[in-house]
Amino acid sequence: MKLLSPKLKQKINRTVNLITHSNPKLPISEQYRQIRTNIQFSSVDKEVKTILVTSPEPSDGKSTIAANLAIVLAQQGKPVLLVDTDLRKPTVHFTFNHNNLNGMTSVLTKKILLHDAITKTDIPNLEILTSGPIPPNPSELLISKTMEKIIEELRDMFEYVIFDTPPVLAVTDSQIIAKKCDGIVMVVASGKTHREQAYKAKVLLEKTKTQLLGVVVNGVIANKDQYYYEYK
Repeated sequence: MKLLSPKLKQKINRTVNLITHSNPKLPISEQYRQIRTNIQFSSVDKEVKTILVTSPEPSDGKSTIAANLAIVLAQQGKPVLLVDTDLRKPTVHFTFNHNNLNGMTSVLTKKILLHDAITKTDIPNLEILTSGPIPPNPSELLISKTMEKIIEELRDMFEYVIFDTPPVLAVTDSQIIAKKCDGIVMVVASGKTHREQAYKAKVLLEKTKTQLLGVVVNGVIANKDQYYYEYK
């Protein structure tokens, strides 16, 4: 059996992760567009520009959902930014094959200006802000006035800003950021996330007083006549 090179593996994984860009006509890509539509309909009475994506626990697929949601929003021709605010286990730079030398933590610690930390992708209308170097005090940085100011600046710069955040039940980071956002999308994994864990996460997010836009059930296996998405 011939082994794949690390570069080829990375390319294949990226294609799978960014399915809405690599295969926009597949049924799963249409499901992402349905999520986009549902979010936009939920914001009839209130403008929703800053959206937090999280999950109850690790490995629920929330980063893949966040990336593809950002892509389908950008496909409407409007400027979109995907921000990696998982300052403990960041993934956005891997997904988009970017370095992570500078990013959100660099801006928060005033080592670089915000507009210099934002980078373009090869996807039209989509830019990213990676996490930057992993700090010893993620929660303290996220709860700062500087973070609040950055989010307000990003609201003025982009039509949509998607925040990929850590799992709710693991750390408090998601709750901190949620208070500064317009809406929340929670991702749960079919066959993995226990009902009790999902409920605990929902209660914690509701305490932020930020609107829960909806819940995405990830990894549902349907029959051949239905749309399905198996996340691995």
